[in-house]
Amino acid sequence: MELLYGHPKSLNPVQTKYCPGCGHGTIHRLICEVIDELGVQERSIITNPVGCSIWSDLYFNFDSVQPPHGRTPAAATGVKRMLPDHLVICYQGDGDLAAIGTAEIIHAANRGEKFTTIFVNNAIYGMTGGQMAPTTLIGQKASTAPYGRDATGEAGMGYPMQVCEILATLGGTKYLARGSVNTPANVRKTKQYIKKAFEAQMRGEGFTMVEILSPCPTNWGLGPCEAEDWLEQNMIPFYKLGEVKNTLDAAAIGGAK
Repeated sequence: MELLYGHPKSLNPVQTKYCPGCGHGTIHRLICEVIDELGVQERSIITNPVGCSIWSDLYFNFDSVQPPHGRTPAAATGVKRMLPDHLVICYQGDGDLAAIGTAEIIHAANRGEKFTTIFVNNAIYGMTGGQMAPTTLIGQKASTAPYGRDATGEAGMGYPMQVCEILATLGGTKYLARGSVNTPANVRKTKQYIKKAFEAQMRGEGFTMVEILSPCPTNWGLGPCEAEDWLEQNMIPFYKLGEVKNTLDAAAIGGAK
């Protein structure tokens, strides 16, 4: 009997520490499925910083490096330059990447560093208490914005950042896509984006990133099913899904097939 579906070799068979309804587990599986399909488990390294992503090394059955908060792109730069034949992954949340790590991700992208960032956007600080993040939507409540994010009021909270669109202006970025894990169809599409980004990295084309919209039921104050609906109704209209920038070498892609 042919086995059509099973547990990825690159994913450790352990119980999750993530909250019910969290999208991190699904994202982990997608990463590992793609790594297995590409046959690069022994040449894969993930860099995961402080935040909910701090647990990542428990689940991935390949090497990991844990840099300080926000400094993952700097660490990944060093790893990839020393081991250019390896698949190097930055795994970052929105508070990490778009706040304390803004300088690192922008300059790494602008330099065209040849690693792939998996950017998990749940529009909130997940591990530290549900504070407002750079990606928190207008009107969305957080522990530091109890009445909702107000861009122009006295609090001066500013606007939510669309990271893919910002990085798309930089010359070093080759592939930027935004997916989601709130429906089976979006999960399948997100996996395609991840695979395309990983393949481009292994060809040495330049900086690649896949942003993934993910629910955070605990800090949104919603049940798991309600959180999926909230993401669909509120996040996706603002953070449009799809390929934001694709300047990959079409000839190389054709040759890979």
